[in-house]
Amino acid sequence: MRATLDTDGSVTDLTRALIDIPSESGSESALADAIESVLNTCAHLEVVRDGDAVVARTTLGRAQRVIIAGHIDTVPINANVPSRLDEVNGEGVVWGRGAVDMKAGCAVALTLAVELTEPSVDVTWIFYDHEEVSAELNGLGRLARTHPQLLAGDFAILGEPSNARIEGGCNGTLRVEVRTVGRRAHSARAWTGENAIHALAPALAVLSGYEAETIVVDGLAYREGLSAVGVRGGVASNVIPDEAVLTVNYRFAPDKSEADAEAHVRSVFAGWDVVVVDSAPGARPGLTSAIAAEFVSAVGGEPQPKYGWTDVARFSALGIPAVNFGPGNPELAHTDDENVPVAQIETCESVLRTWLGSPRV
Repeated sequence: MRATLDTDGSVTDLTRALIDIPSESGSESALADAIESVLNTCAHLEVVRDGDAVVARTTLGRAQRVIIAGHIDTVPINANVPSRLDEVNGEGVVWGRGAVDMKAGCAVALTLAVELTEPSVDVTWIFYDHEEVSAELNGLGRLARTHPQLLAGDFAILGEPSNARIEGGCNGTLRVEVRTVGRRAHSARAWTGENAIHALAPALAVLSGYEAETIVVDGLAYREGLSAVGVRGGVASNVIPDEAVLTVNYRFAPDKSEADAEAHVRSVFAGWDVVVVDSAPGARPGLTSAIAAEFVSAVGGEPQPKYGWTDVARFSALGIPAVNFGPGNPELAHTDDENVPVAQIETCESVLRTWLGSPRV
């Protein structure tokens, strides 16, 4: 049976409806179909489908265009679908896979895409697939390759969870493998071989003593991190291993390029065999343009840095200033008890509705 969505209820109801349509990465078609069906009923929107990404645009001839984007996929479900609505300390809370990351943000966007027929800026609404998996599959990246004109704009807002506050830019990420080699031998005669796993000990000691920096970029303080995230090695329980690999993840401030980050990691592990296996650039805060300043004023409060990598980096690479703004605590993303306060969903919806509808100066 084809899944359907009802946008006549509250944004909280729509959040729950989005959660209740499973959309693990690679299985987003049912939700993309439902979103496309809703948007196709809107005479004020031009709708384009690319794979399981759905793009809807106003074409009102406004002087500025704002992009509002969110991914519709989630990490795997673990007995946390269907959704539920509870009260915690007297406040409504929506629970379920994707509640935080990021179906509440998508519900806000879908509600406004349907209802804002005459925004004061032209708006491009993007609901895309494959964000939670490898970068080459990312739906927003695919759109940049197949329909670059759809990503043109003056400012972008990504509905990633940010506790209904602005989080500017994001750290970059670099993953490397530090490799050691040895010589195999029978473990009963260990002295006749060279243990590659033991040879990793100095590299682990370097990480234990490493002090990560906090770097201020355009007024926001980005905390870096250099961490071991995996170790592998060994061929049998009675064999001295001849190869071992330590996987290290460097989260670097957006003042650095990917090349800068690689050079730093190689300097930290000077003398070791270091192989880069994955990297993505960070994004500067995106708060210096006039339209960004207007949005900061509309949201209120002090913008914070985004420590994790998000697709604001893709917009930044295209020369479009972008920020994260969405309901939910990012520390709950991917956890089995994902939950988002109803008040945050309603706040994001209200702020965006008012700002997109306000006359431009």
